Amino acid sequence: MSATPIAGAPRFVRTQQAAAYLGLSHRTLEKHRTYGTGPAYRKLGGRVVYAMEDLQAWADRGAQVSTSDPGAGAVLPAKRHDAMARPNAAGLA
Repeated sequence: MSATPIAGAPRFVRTQQAAAYLGLSHRTLEKHRTYGTGPAYRKLGGRVVYAMEDLQAWADRGAQVSTSDPGAGAVLPAKRHDAMARPNAAGLA
């Protein structure tokens, strides 16, 4: 993926096109938006749009050189992550 804009390419895309660009399903991208683990997005009127630069930057955060790369996991899965930081509410380990 190129970081330079392509002439005639859209600057902003809707969820379907953003998901296709990233190789994800649109539902996965919607979950990332819900949990705050996905790329930055904008609300224009009632529509969600993604800047191509933001999609590329988010994808680049997951770049790895090897499986032992200490930066592994920079792009989190589309699920709630706040429970991992808190101890069990019932006090069970």
